[in-house]
Amino acid sequence: MKFALAGNPNSGKTTLFNQLTGSSAHVGNWPGVTVDKREGVYKKLKEKVDIVDLPGIYSLSPYSPEEIISRDYLLNENPDCVINIVDATNLERNLYLTTQLIEINVPLVIALNMIDAAETNGIEINTCDIEKAFNVPVVKISALKKENIKELMEAAYRTAKIKRDGFSVLSKSFIAPLIEDAKMLLSKENKNNLLFNAIKLLENDDKTIKLYPKQAMEIENMKKQFSKEDLEGVIADLRYKYISETFKNTVKKHSKEILSRSDKIDRVMTHKIWGIPIFLVIMFAVFHITFSEDFLYLNKLYGLEINADWLCNILRIDAGGGLPSLGVWLQSWMGWLTGGLIELANGLLENSPDWVSGLICDGLLSGLDSIFSFLPQILLLFLFLSILEDSGYMARVAFIMDRAFRKFGLSGKAFMPLLMCFGCGVPGVIATKTLENDKERNLTMLIAPFFSCGAKLPIWATFGAIMFAGQFGDLIVFSVYLIGIVVAIIAALILKKLIYKGETSPFIMELPAYHRPQFKNTMIHLWGKLKHFLFKAATIIAGAVIIIWFLSNFNFEFWNGMVSIENSMLAKIGNVIKYVFYPLGFVFGENGWKFSVAIVTGLIAKEMVIATMGTLSGMSEDPLEMEITADLPIAAMIASLSPAAAFSFMVFNLLSVPCMAMVAAIYGEMGSGKRTWAAIGFWLLSAYVTSAVVYWFGTLISVCWWAALLVSVLVLTLVILLFVYKNKKNKNHISHIEKFKS
Repeated sequence: MKFALAGNPNSGKTTLFNQLTGSSAHVGNWPGVTVDKREGVYKKLKEKVDIVDLPGIYSLSPYSPEEIISRDYLLNENPDCVINIVDATNLERNLYLTTQLIEINVPLVIALNMIDAAETNGIEINTCDIEKAFNVPVVKISALKKENIKELMEAAYRTAKIKRDGFSVLSKSFIAPLIEDAKMLLSKENKNNLLFNAIKLLENDDKTIKLYPKQAMEIENMKKQFSKEDLEGVIADLRYKYISETFKNTVKKHSKEILSRSDKIDRVMTHKIWGIPIFLVIMFAVFHITFSEDFLYLNKLYGLEINADWLCNILRIDAGGGLPSLGVWLQSWMGWLTGGLIELANGLLENSPDWVSGLICDGLLSGLDSIFSFLPQILLLFLFLSILEDSGYMARVAFIMDRAFRKFGLSGKAFMPLLMCFGCGVPGVIATKTLENDKERNLTMLIAPFFSCGAKLPIWATFGAIMFAGQFGDLIVFSVYLIGIVVAIIAALILKKLIYKGETSPFIMELPAYHRPQFKNTMIHLWGKLKHFLFKAATIIAGAVIIIWFLSNFNFEFWNGMVSIENSMLAKIGNVIKYVFYPLGFVFGENGWKFSVAIVTGLIAKEMVIATMGTLSGMSEDPLEMEITADLPIAAMIASLSPAAAFSFMVFNLLSVPCMAMVAAIYGEMGSGKRTWAAIGFWLLSAYVTSAVVYWFGTLISVCWWAALLVSVLVLTLVILLFVYKNKKNKNHISHIEKFKS
């Protein structure tokens, strides 16, 4: 048997899916599209049941890929039963989808989810009214607390055995005769889901019109004789009117409290003044817990040092330092583990040929060590972001960002895809499908790479741990993320003025109630991220590291044996490429060509930047555990850069062309090779110009700080004058319109 889960976003559908399927769940893509396809097996009934988690949707109208997928599955795949998950705290909004689902000839059960939250808020729901109105079973559940899950599945199993014909809540409305006439016309062609398709033809549904073009023309003539109004809007109004009138006494509120707990929290968290600063403080706290070398600032503020050997061994730090954050502590242990594995491999391959030990230890293992030593910090950052998202806070951030985003040609809804790019750019690009128009969708994809993904995290963590002797690691990482956001804002303003002109689409989003994240769901999310990371490490990164090792240990006459890295093929290539990056400041000196090569290999996957630097320097131990000295290759490479040059290198990697996987995803969404190449050119230009500005301004600060301050004041003054001029121009435009009207 096969059951499908259908419901609104934020209705608890994914939580229910995880409870039902557990470890049997697997994720892929729907055929022909990049929207997630989640399937699993429920094993606690008389027979195994395949569970299909349909994308979260608000209706069965084809306005987005998610809605098309859900509708096509329900109409064409014939599931044995559909479980409609309804948010009990927002009944009226959720039942709109239900009024469409009951029109399909498929067994249906309504799962009234979050009933515990409804009862906490003093909401009592009479399920008998819903069962009577829709003639389907209704089961109260709490997916989060695993309440009545078994009863729901047993009800769905019983319902799946009974054939069901669809009916409509519009059957007693004034358009009922028109629906019957449409059904009669369609019955000559196809009798499957007659009611649903008849109503869709009345709504001018494009997909249904393509299936029944002749009947659509006849129905169009019938509609003109019946009414001149837009029937799509009329039908939507009739559905909501039915819901409000039928269920006006179904929901009773016994609580005297006017504001719910979520409303009270939102008074602070979504405040028009304090909302964004609170968000920045929360994000800084996340980065501080993940990357800080001196977590409580005991060393910076009070000069307190940890000198006990036993404690230094546990914390994996050098004596004389401060208390590390959780992320740094976990990272140090991972570095100790990977360093030990490299030493073990060196011992086992001691008597093997140089090229074998070099390939395995200095090439493959050293390159992967550069990445895996940061795996705990990457997962910890994902953990915090997952908690913030599951709690309902990130939906609020999209709301408070809408006012700011609108000035840049984007709605608050664009914040969610951009936020996903902090984890991985590919799902962030895919999530742009939810945006209403091509202008906003393309603009969001163009600035998406500027939001630093997890693959770039090892770059920031490495530089942060080595620059300024690691004293400001968390601030350096945080500043890179902020630079990306600022550049994205500036780029959006420029693109809006030059290319993507026009009004921004309105922002409509349902804010879910605050709730505690579920441990199981969070761990499933983290495991998915870990699998993705390990797959890339085992394929793309490992393969690229081997190629880099070969190029860095052989010259063009490779049959003559291994050579020093300075005489290798990679050195010759890097010494040619480096001239392109001269204005950016990080390619000077004997190690300059290595930085240019690292940038080029980073175009394959951003994890390759540090892996390349590790391979080129012959690193065999984790540099973050050792004192920075000239004889520590990768640390010496980074320490040889000035702060301005180091920031320039980081900024270029932040803003340049993302990994090939993200480029492929953007090509798939844009559907145009010409647009994709234009996007690549835009990213390279943005990275080059911004890196040059960072380097030369940073150099100016180090040479003459007062001159840098003067330049800053002049730029700020210019921006303010432009802003004032623009506002004055807009006011004059409005006054001219008012005079014209008068």
